[in-house]
Amino acid sequence: MDEKPFPAWSWSVEQCLKEYNVKLEKGLNLYEVEKRRERYGWNELRKEMGKPNWQLIMEQFDDVLVKILLIAAFISFVLAYLQGAESGNSSFEVYVEPLVIVSILILNAVVGVWQESNAEKALEALKEMQCEHAKVLRDGYLVPDLPSRELVPGDIVELRVGDKVPADMRVASLKTSTLRLEQSSLTGESMPVIKSTSPVLIDDCELQAKDCMVFSGTTVVNGSCMCIVSSIGMNTEIGMIQTQIHEASMEERETPLKKKLDEFGERLTSAIGLICLVVWVINYKNFITWDSSNASVWDFRFSFEKCTYYFKIAVALAVAAIPEGLPAVITTCLALGTRKMAQKNAIVRKLPSVETLGCTTVICSDKTGTLTTNQMSVNEFFTLGENSTDPRVFHVEGSTYNPKDGCIGKWNHEKMEQNMQILAQICAICNDAGVYCKEYLFRATGLPTEAALKVLVEKMGTPDTKVRNRLNDSKFTVGHSIGQNTVRLGCCEWWTKRSKRIATLEFDRVRKSMSVIVRELSGINRLLVKGAVECVLERSTHVHLSDGSIVPLDKNSRNSLLLRVHEMSSKGIKVMVITGDNKSTAEAICQEIGLFPQPQSLKWRSFTGKEFMSFHMSRKIEILSNPGALVFSRAEPRHKLEIVRLLQEMGEVVAMTGDGVNDAPALKLADIGISMGITGTEVAKEASGMILADDNFSTIVAAVAEGRAIYNNMKSFIRYMISSNVGEVISIFLTAALGIPECLMPVQLLWVNLVTDGPPATALGFNPADVDIMEKPPRKCDDALISSWVFFRYMVIGSYVGLATVGIFIIWYTQPSFLGIDLISDGHTLVSLAELRSWSQCRTWTDFSPDPFLAGNHVISFSDPCDYFTVGKIKAMTLSLSVLVAIEMFNSLNALSEENSLLRMPPWRNPWLLAAMVVSLGLHALVLYAPFLATVFGVVPLNLKEWFLVILISFPVVLIDEALKFFGRRLWSADHKHKPDYLPSTTDDGDDAADDNRLDHGANQASEAKCTAGKLGANAVLNRNHEILVCGAILCTSNS
Repeated sequence: MDEKPFPAWSWSVEQCLKEYNVKLEKGLNLYEVEKRRERYGWNELRKEMGKPNWQLIMEQFDDVLVKILLIAAFISFVLAYLQGAESGNSSFEVYVEPLVIVSILILNAVVGVWQESNAEKALEALKEMQCEHAKVLRDGYLVPDLPSRELVPGDIVELRVGDKVPADMRVASLKTSTLRLEQSSLTGESMPVIKSTSPVLIDDCELQAKDCMVFSGTTVVNGSCMCIVSSIGMNTEIGMIQTQIHEASMEERETPLKKKLDEFGERLTSAIGLICLVVWVINYKNFITWDSSNASVWDFRFSFEKCTYYFKIAVALAVAAIPEGLPAVITTCLALGTRKMAQKNAIVRKLPSVETLGCTTVICSDKTGTLTTNQMSVNEFFTLGENSTDPRVFHVEGSTYNPKDGCIGKWNHEKMEQNMQILAQICAICNDAGVYCKEYLFRATGLPTEAALKVLVEKMGTPDTKVRNRLNDSKFTVGHSIGQNTVRLGCCEWWTKRSKRIATLEFDRVRKSMSVIVRELSGINRLLVKGAVECVLERSTHVHLSDGSIVPLDKNSRNSLLLRVHEMSSKGIKVMVITGDNKSTAEAICQEIGLFPQPQSLKWRSFTGKEFMSFHMSRKIEILSNPGALVFSRAEPRHKLEIVRLLQEMGEVVAMTGDGVNDAPALKLADIGISMGITGTEVAKEASGMILADDNFSTIVAAVAEGRAIYNNMKSFIRYMISSNVGEVISIFLTAALGIPECLMPVQLLWVNLVTDGPPATALGFNPADVDIMEKPPRKCDDALISSWVFFRYMVIGSYVGLATVGIFIIWYTQPSFLGIDLISDGHTLVSLAELRSWSQCRTWTDFSPDPFLAGNHVISFSDPCDYFTVGKIKAMTLSLSVLVAIEMFNSLNALSEENSLLRMPPWRNPWLLAAMVVSLGLHALVLYAPFLATVFGVVPLNLKEWFLVILISFPVVLIDEALKFFGRRLWSADHKHKPDYLPSTTDDGDDAADDNRLDHGANQASEAKCTAGKLGANAVLNRNHEILVCGAILCTSNS
C-alpha cells in the first residue's frame, strides 16, 4: 500500500518514537509487525509493468517509410497472385518482391523490439542496490540477519561501518561520536555526509539537507547508530526514483534522425501518390477507348487487362521511388558508428544515440564523477620557508588514488626539510583511510580526503634514503599490491612504525579537526592534528619553519596564511552543470575545472534546484534561454527531470551526463543519456544510451565529433540512394509518358534498391570526417535533411539517370549503332520510334515479322509478332538495368562529398567504397550470367561491346555532378564572402583554456561546455585545496 510518510526529519526522536508507538530499546513486537505489513506492504520495489510484446511489435511499424513499404508489399503480393492465376504459374519467382520487402520489415522489427526490451533494465538495476539483510531489534532481541523486505515503518535498525541502509530511516541515537554516510549516488554530494539526531525544522527541505535521515541504498563509512524506519518500498527516495525512471521511459522522444526521416517519408508519400496517379491517368487512352470521335462521353470501352497493366506500372514506379534499402543501410551505418565509438571508449547502448550526439545543442552535466573523476586528490600544498612570511607552494600532479599517478613539482627527494617531515607524518598517521585497486581502478576505503593525503605521503617519499630506494624498487616489482586488491602504502607504513598511535579523538563538526596521540621511538608522546584551516589556526600559537625551528604565530602572520589559502582555492572559470552537491561546492568545482573563462558574478548563473523550481515558468525559460553557462546545485532527481524537460520543450537536443542513481530519471528522459563506465552505478548505466568506458568527459567530445561525421555520412548515402531512386522514377515516368514498353520490372528495381545499391551506401558510412567538423555549430532541429540546392541536384542527376536508362532501351530498338558500337550484330529487328511508342497496336500492323535474335547462348524467337515488345525486350531491358547499376556506381563517387570535387576528395580516401562498387558489380554480373537468377530477374548475358556502351552512357553522371558542385561552391563562396566566422579569432596569450572557451555569444552554451570540458576534463579533479591544504599547511604539533 502506498502511503505518504510524515516528515520524520522535522520531528524530534521522541516524537517519532511516539508516532510509531515503539520503544528504542525494545523495538516492535511480532503482532505490530504483521499489522503494519498489512498496511504498508513489503519493503521492496514494485515491478513496473512494461509494454506488452504485441505493443512493442506494433510500434516498430509506426514509421512513415515502413508504412509505405507495407502498402507496396501488399499491392505487390496481390498483383503477383493475380499474375500467377492468369498465367497458371504460382512459383516462388512470382512472390520474390513482396517476400523480400516483408523480410526486411520483420528484421527491423526484431531489432527494435530487442532494443526496447533492454531499455527497462534500469529498473532491475535499482533492485540490486537494495540491502538483503538488516540488524533489527524485535521484542527486545537483536535479529542480526533479518531479510530487509520484512522491514516495516517503526522498526528499530542498527547500522555499523560498511552496512548498506535497508530503508529510509530517522537517526535515533549515535553509538559513536560521528556518523558519516556515502550517499553521492543518491544525492550527488561528492563527500560523505555527517549525520546527527537533531531535527531539521523545515517540512519541505531539500534531500541533501535532511541530516538526521539515512536513505535506502546508501552506505555507512564511519560510525554506528540506531535508526527508526520511516519509509519502505516505493515510498523511499530510491522508490520514487524508480517511479520517475518508469515515467521518463514512457515519454521518450523521437530522435532527431527519426523526425527527419518521418518528414522525408511524408513528403515522399505525397510525391509518390501524385506521380503514380499522373502515370496512370496519362495512359487512360490505352484502357478507355471510344468507337468514334463523335461518340458520347459515356459511350466508351474499358479494358480491365490494360488498366491492370498500367496500374502495375504505377506500382513499379512506387517501388522505384521507395528506398527499400534505406532502413537497413541506416541500421548498418549506426552499428558501424557504435564500433568506432567503442574504440574511443564510448560504448553506445542504443543505435539512434550515435546520431543524436551529432546534433546535441545542450549538455546537462552532473558534477560528481562526470566533470570530476569522483576521486579526491591533493592539487597543491604549501609550507613555510626560513620565516613565517615566506610561503612555498608545491604543485602535485595526478588526479586519482594511484600513488604512481604523477609526482610533486620541484620536489627534492634527497632533502626533506623538517616541516615537510612533520607534514608527511601527520598525513600518514592522523588518518584512518586506505587505498585498494579493483579492475585497474584505485579506490578509497574510508574518507576520500584522508585517502588523498596518504597518496600525497607516497609521492613525498621518506627522509631515509635507503628506505626510499627500497620502497621505489618494491613499487616497480609488485605494483604496490599486498593482496589481490589492497594497495601497499610503504611510506605511510614507515611513518606509522616510527610513531605508535595510542589514542584518537575523531573528527566532529564542532571542533572541525581530528587528533591522535602517538608515542615516538624516543618515548615522547605527541599530539598530531589535522582539520579546517580556520579552526587549527585559531588554536595555534607557533609554526614550524623549514629548518625545524618553531616561531610564534602572530595575528598578521595568521591572516596572511589564511589569505594565501583562499587565493589558492579561487580560480575563475565556466559551464552548465546540474549537481546534487551544495551551492558553494558546485560553484567552486565549476571554477576550478575551467567552466568560466574569467571571474564574473554568478548571481543569475547559479541556482539551487529548489530556487529554480520556485520561479514562474516564463522566468525559468528566460534563464535557460540566456547565453552562457548555468550551475544548478542541490538538485534532486525531480529537479533534473524538470530542467531536461523544459530544454526539450524549448526545442533543444539534450544530452545528460551522470553517474549516480539520482541522475537515472534525467538520463532516461534526455535525448541521449551518458553515464560513467567505471564509477557509474548500474542504474545510471542501464538508463543511459551511451557509457563512457574511461569516465573521461573529453570522450564525449570525440563521440560528438563521431556523431556529426555519422550524420554527414548518412546524408551522403541518403543523397546517393534518393538521387538513384529519382532516376528510377523518371525512367518509369518517361516510359509511361512515351508509351513504350516498360524497360524495368519491379523485381529488378527491388534488386537494385536492396542489393546493388546497398554495399556502396553502407561504404559511404566509412567516409572520413571533415577536419573542421567540431568548429561548426551543432545543426538545428529544423535544418532540412535535403536543402533546396541538394534537391535541385537530385533532380538534375535523377533526370540524367532516367534519360540514360530509357535512352539505351530506345536506342537498342531503333538504332543500328551508337557511338561507333554495332548493336544489330545479334540479329534483332529495328523499328522506328513511332512504332515503338504505338507497340500496343502492333496487332493492327501489316507485314510486321521480327526476326529471331541471339541473347547470350539462347535464341529468342516469337510465335506472335507482338511478343517482340514483351518477350523480345529482354536484351533491351538488360541494357537498361545494366546502365542503371553502372550509373549508380559512378553516382556513389559523387556522394563522397556534398561539396568537394573528386580531385580534392579522391575515391581512394574511402577504400571501402571502391570495394563495395566491386561487390555490387559482381552481384549484378552474377544475376546476368547465372542461369537461374537470369530467369528470375528476366535478363540475359551481355558481350564486351554492350558493356562498353553501358560504361559510355553511365560515366557522364560524374561530369554532371562535378559541374554542379563547382557551381555550388562558387555560389556559396559569393554568399559568405563578407560574413564573419561564427568563431572569433583569438590571440595566443598563453591561456589555452581561455582560448578554447572564447566562443561567440551566438554559439550555444552547451557547445562551450562541451569544448571546454572536453579539453580540460582529464584534469578536472576534486581540487578541494582549502580542505586538503588545511591538513598540510598549518599542521601544528605539541608535546604532551
